Order: sequence, then structure tokens, then C-alpha cells
Amino acid sequence: MQKYDGIIFDLDGTLWDTVEAVTASWNDALRYVGLKNELTVEELSKYMGLVLEQILDNVLPNATESQKARLREQITAPQNQFWTHGTGKLYDGVEDTLKKLKENYKIFLVSNCGIEYMNAFFDSHGLKKYFDDYECAERTGKTKGQNIRLIAERNNLIAPVYVGDTQFDYNATVEAEVPFIFAKYGFGEVENAEISVDSFRQLAEILN
Repeated sequence: MQKYDGIIFDLDGTLWDTVEAVTASWNDALRYVGLKNELTVEELSKYMGLVLEQILDNVLPNATESQKARLREQITAPQNQFWTHGTGKLYDGVEDTLKKLKENYKIFLVSNCGIEYMNAFFDSHGLKKYFDDYECAERTGKTKGQNIRLIAERNNLIAPVYVGDTQFDYNATVEAEVPFIFAKYGFGEVENAEISVDSFRQLAEILN
């Protein structure tokens, strides 16, 4: 008997990894606005999955509001977004596993990213056909927990599960009151995850 009636996925660190391209994009923007901070992949990976304002506050706590505004404008400029440095890399087995899961579940995507970033994911790998619905922070202005709940209500889900890779994702599921599966192969650590997977392919083993 299936325990869940829908699987809601996080994006960064769960379905794909864009941290190298995103780091290069951020460093381009930092140089453009005259800030000397050079971010490393390791530094930025800690905050992948947060909304832009939260990332700015974490990686540049001493920047002025004027500097943050200029940096925000440059980061989101079309000519400097991450795909100018190449698109993200899917984790091993993502499409095969989505195809298998789709046989028994409705599949959804909820991320704190912008809509163009989400569309870049769909367009670069041709995976939109597997998702029944999706939502992002830029489009709704809501927290990730609220967007998880929004997807559940919009699609009449009674028992969805969320798959993510960070403590931020776990906290969002607590807010949304849905169970959580920890993608251990991603960017973060989660203290209270009851279910975890070491690879994306393993999801098909435990959910089908």
C-alpha cells in the first residue's frame, strides 16, 4: 500500500547541482560592483536553496544596503545569470527515477528560486513533462513551507511527502506539516530526518 499520494521535490541539491555556475555568476557580480569578496563553491553551497535576500545576508553580512541593491540587480540581470556559465548537472539517475515514480505518483516541484531559474531547469534537461505542478518563491512571495502547502491544496493531496537536502528544507516541511525525505547526497545536513536516501535512484526503491 502506498503511503503517499504525491512527491514534492526541492530543486538545488536534490534534482541538480548548479553551484559551480552560480558561484562563477556571483563572483562576476561582485567584481562588477567593486566588492573584493571572492566566494568559493564551498561557501555558497551552504546557502543554496535559500531566497536571494537570505543568501545576500549570509555571504555579505557587512555589505551596505546600497551595495546589496547593486549586487542584486547585477545577479538577476539576464546577461549574468548562472546559465551564462553553463547549466546545472543532474544527479545520477534523475530522469530514469522520475519516470519510474511517475507510474505511481503525482510529482511536483517547490523551490525558493526565481521562475527563470526554474524554467532553465525544465528547458535544459527536458524534464517538465514529469511534473504535474510547480511553484517558486519569486512567483508567490511565500515561504517554502507555504508553497509546499499551496501545492498540496491546489492539487488535492492528502498525504504528500517532500524530498530535500538541507535543514532549511526540513524546517519548511515542519511548517507545511508534511513528512520529509532527506537527500543525503546534496548540499546540507539534517538532524531530525527519519527517512534518508544516499542517491536519487534509491527513491524508486523505497517509494515504489
